Amino acid sequence: MFTGIVTDLGLLTEVTAHHEVRTLTIASEYDPAGIAIGASIACSGVCLTVTAVREGGPRRSLFTVDAAPETLAITTVAQWQAGRRINLERALAIGAELGGHIVTGHVDAMARVAAREDFAETTKFTFEAPADLARFIAAKGSVCLDGTSLTVNTVEGNFFTCLLIPHTLAVTSWGGVKAGDDINLEVDLMARYAARLAEFPRGA
Repeated sequence: MFTGIVTDLGLLTEVTAHHEVRTLTIASEYDPAGIAIGASIACSGVCLTVTAVREGGPRRSLFTVDAAPETLAITTVAQWQAGRRINLERALAIGAELGGHIVTGHVDAMARVAAREDFAETTKFTFEAPADLARFIAAKGSVCLDGTSLTVNTVEGNFFTCLLIPHTLAVTSWGGVKAGDDINLEVDLMARYAARLAEFPRGA
């Protein structure tokens, strides 16, 4: 489990294809001694398993993860190339502060950035969600986009907006996001279960 609070902005240094799997090498500021093989790290919202870790590289540590065919099919990982900035979050520890909302790292689909508007103190992003997921997105609710827990501002049909403050733009990959980009989308877990429960008649 994660919270959607980005704790490091990683750098993708290498992408290697092995038939249908891609191995990603990511440089981070995380202490390599604290990253166990098999640990889960959310990489721009995608929960991936660490397969190797070592010191060095352009930052403090280098770790590798594998992206399977399903991940490549429904997330932006298939588009990633060396040099890309990756929002990173370590798995939530029991007793740690829940600063965002409950995030699984299981991306539902890709949302498209329909528009970006930069204002003096905030930046407004308008997103288009896939039609089958739009019902899970509500104004004032939570959504996880590229591993970042955000509050939904407005909703109209398949489109919704979120406001980001300058700090978020500075410490995550959001500073470089523009209209037309694809974004990893994970809808709120509680909204998903509420919708599922509503499908069954009372007393069933």
